[in-house]
Amino acid sequence: MVELKTDTSIDAMHAAGQVVAHALTAVREAADVGVSLLELDEVARGVLRESGAGSPFLGYRPDFAPTPFPAVICASVNDAIVHGIPTAYRLRDGDLVSIDCGAQLDGWAGDSAISFTVGRPRPADLRLIETAERALAAGIEAAVVGNRIGDIAHAIGTICRRAGYGIPEGFGGHGIGRHMHEDPGVPNEGRPHRGMPLRHGMALAIEPMLIAGGKDGYHAAPDGWTLKTNDGSRAAHAEHTVAITEAGPRILTAR
Repeated sequence: MVELKTDTSIDAMHAAGQVVAHALTAVREAADVGVSLLELDEVARGVLRESGAGSPFLGYRPDFAPTPFPAVICASVNDAIVHGIPTAYRLRDGDLVSIDCGAQLDGWAGDSAISFTVGRPRPADLRLIETAERALAAGIEAAVVGNRIGDIAHAIGTICRRAGYGIPEGFGGHGIGRHMHEDPGVPNEGRPHRGMPLRHGMALAIEPMLIAGGKDGYHAAPDGWTLKTNDGSRAAHAEHTVAITEAGPRILTAR
């Protein structure tokens, strides 16, 4: 069931979203060659703590997971697509890093992700990240009253496919509100004018995930959480929490 949020609730979600935005900015600024993923997780924990927010990631355990998630960020490096567990791994020159972070504040959730490179970037990685961000922007642009979920999916998928990138099958965005994951699902590929109509008060986490090699295949790493590309190619992830309003899409996690 989809819960339509009031304007007051959307404002409260914006407050949670801004905590996420600040955490991602702090993590991006701290990320450098030699910095460990655990250290980046601690940076995000500090922002949540100072903001009086909790983490919807920490302790989260969906059906597929062998263990509760042990961190407040997902840190996915190079061929890791999403759900990477922060470890003692220290960033190396040229790494492509995707950071996903959430916050729970006053009963409302925010969720957002960024991808970036560390040290000297590969041009191919910059193109991949830029395409993920364009796909996200296109999905947000389609998130207007009167459109349907399929319009968001089609906008994202069109940009990804035209650039020659793969899209991990079965993974995409979701509704969000009092909980991090709510109805409806938001695929990253689909047919326009299909699916649930978009209404004022819906809140969605829109999140393109791109695979550089052009194939859609992925597999779970031994930790049972991290999803990795089958061909070893790199991946990028971009996400915002967005409220659908009569005035147009409102990005609640804008940085």
